[in-house]
Formats: sequence, structure tokens, C-alpha cells
Amino acid sequence: MSPTGRAPIPADRLRIRHVEPADYEGVHASMSTPLAYAGTLQLPMIAKDQWRKKLVDMTADSTLLVAEVDDPASPGAGYRIVGSAGLQGSGISPRRRHAMGLGIAIRDDWQGRGIGTALMRALIDRADNWMNVLRIELTVFTDNQGARALYERFGFVVEGTHRAYALRAGEYADVYAMARLHPRPPTLPVLAKE
Repeated sequence: MSPTGRAPIPADRLRIRHVEPADYEGVHASMSTPLAYAGTLQLPMIAKDQWRKKLVDMTADSTLLVAEVDDPASPGAGYRIVGSAGLQGSGISPRRRHAMGLGIAIRDDWQGRGIGTALMRALIDRADNWMNVLRIELTVFTDNQGARALYERFGFVVEGTHRAYALRAGEYADVYAMARLHPRPPTLPVLAKE
């Protein structure tokens, strides 16, 4: 059992893959639940077409993964998207190419079942082993203890607090700035002397 008391999703019923533009409806559905959008900087009630445009306009320096679950409660429905996580380049400055921002959201009814862990594992593998990312950054609302615990399990540390960072449900909320440095950055091989 997870800390929430919910049973984890069996590995054979969960798959993580790169998003496709046709996934916009599933991403929209997973981002439209109250806890999912309240834990991010997304607005509630985003139109499906806005998600379609976001997925089509993704840049080469970004990665968005989706988590799909084969839900036994919906026999015959097949896999459906229940969460997403992504890495986004830190801007146009060449001095920040080593850093990426991380965002993640899991549909409310699927939180606490290991989906966030699977998404984080896949993103960290991609960043560390395939993208030459030294630093991953994120913000997390200070009262989101579950997300903070997830990030800490993957080596993120709190670097500071942003006060009144974002408006959430009519109140200004604080966030922690967290980051993770690559634990074993790639190095050049030692050349053999002739």
C-alpha cells in the first residue's frame, strides 16, 4: 500500500510513453481535476483545443510523457491517460542550457498509486542519460507534502521559498523552489597514451 492507502498500479497495467498530439483529450482530462490543476500553475477549465495547440507546438527542447493505465474498472476501454510529466528548457540563454524545469500532474482519482513515481523515474532517466541535463528545477506549493516527498525521493532539495508566488483558489500561496543536480554528470573518457 502507498502512504495514501491506495494500492499501487501493477506494472503490467501501467505504461509511460512520449505524448502524441492526438493525446490532447487525455491530457486535458487528467489536468482538469481539481487537485491536478491546483497543484500546478494551470488554470481550471482550459479548453481542449488549447491542449491540442500546446501539444502540437511543443519545442524540440521539451519532453512530455504520459502515464496510461489499463483500468480493470472499465473493461474493454483499454489504456487511458491519467497523468503527465514534462521537462521544459529554461529559456533562450545559452548559459542556462544545462537546466530544465519539471512539471507533473496526476488525475485526482489516480494519485497515490505509484504513477508519479513511474513518471519521475522515466523523466530522470531521460534527463540523466540522454539529454545532458545537469540541473532540474521545479516549484511546489508548500502545503503539497505528497509531491514534495516524491521529489525528495528523486534527489530534489529545497533551495528557497517564494512567498505569495501564485494565486490559488482566491489566495496567494507560497512555493518551495526545489532542484536536483545530476548525481554523476557525464565525463569525457580518458584517452590511452600511445
